[in-house]
Amino acid sequence: MNVSVLKYTGEETGRSVLLPEEVFGIVPNDHAVYLDVRSILANQRQGTHKSKERGEVSGSRRKIKKQKGTGTARAGDIKSPIFRGGGRIFGPKPRDYGFKLNQKVKKLARKSVLTYKARENNISVLESFSFEVPKTKLYLEILQKLSVLNEKTLLVLPNVDKGIVLSSRNIKKAKVLCVDHVSTYDLLNAKKLLIVESAIEPMVKKLT
Repeated sequence: MNVSVLKYTGEETGRSVLLPEEVFGIVPNDHAVYLDVRSILANQRQGTHKSKERGEVSGSRRKIKKQKGTGTARAGDIKSPIFRGGGRIFGPKPRDYGFKLNQKVKKLARKSVLTYKARENNISVLESFSFEVPKTKLYLEILQKLSVLNEKTLLVLPNVDKGIVLSSRNIKKAKVLCVDHVSTYDLLNAKKLLIVESAIEPMVKKLT
């Protein structure tokens, strides 16, 4: 699949770049995408929720009434779960929600999402650029010239560029990542994918 290379000002360069079929033109696997996104979101959960059971609630261990003759159900101490202020039965405990996913499944998921983006013409390839001084206004102008100012965008760089990252971080719908940090969730969450031309080769190499 050939895609025109644009300047960051939105103008055509007259050149095009080939997006390899083995990454941008596979048969998508929706289940792999589901598993990878689920894994990413699960790994982000802190799992620090906790409630007290009857052994952890403060209170006396004294039997609150005699066993028989009261006309009501027998009861133990005041920390019993059936009483107000007692412990909770089977309450949540700190746990790790994360689970492992094979690298082949992760790669398949990312290639599936990239294929969908390519089919929908939501991929733009840009010439390499950089900012000497971080300036949010400059990055906003780039998005405006590319007609994606009101869309969720993900800019993929070959390496971390501090000037571009700092210029974009205050923009709500814009995200900038280098090739090594792009996940399936990031690709799926962005409406428009902007790839710097020099980032295509390392991205393909990483996924094949």
